Amino acid sequence: MTRVGLTGGIGSGKSAVTALLRERGAVVVDADVLAHEVVEPGTPGFAAVVERFGDGVLDSDGRLDRPALGAVVFADEQARRDLEAIIHPRVRARAAELEAAAGPDAVVVHDVPLLVETGQAELYDLVVVVDVPVETQIERLASNRGMSRAEAESRIAAQATREQRRGAADVVIDNSGTLADLADAVDVLWRRLAPRGSVTPPG
Repeated sequence: MTRVGLTGGIGSGKSAVTALLRERGAVVVDADVLAHEVVEPGTPGFAAVVERFGDGVLDSDGRLDRPALGAVVFADEQARRDLEAIIHPRVRARAAELEAAAGPDAVVVHDVPLLVETGQAELYDLVVVVDVPVETQIERLASNRGMSRAEAESRIAAQATREQRRGAADVVIDNSGTLADLADAVDVLWRRLAPRGSVTPPG
């Protein structure tokens, strides 16, 4: 098994890279998906979030109101750390379960947005960073998620710097070009990752 840690700043296009790797045969473990899963109503994670942040972070259906919670934690560093302390251990435990279910020859790609911030780089055989200029991140967050420039800059500032991520990388994928450029870069990465003859890339 080859264990890959994939990260990148918000708006860098990690989801496009993970989709391309999944097409080529990788087993993708998405920390964002798991972060939602571990705080679904009825889970211990959900109970812990409500205990810490109160009913004000719930919507009318009794589920987490993520924009409301996000507004709290991105304005208060201690609140953000408290939320991370609830979610991150549960996500890591669930990720370990999914990895254990993959075959011995699998390429398991862990999509971890806060890989650098949480000091997880040494846990993987290879760390891949999806990289774009900060201004590109801001433009994408405005066009794709409707964020104001101030909101985008706040989200970016809450993460590791571009230099910190690149410093932790074994491989840097530049995603400031076209989708075709990105696919070519992923092909190069896949040839490095995949056991010889195990998977035939698409196309």
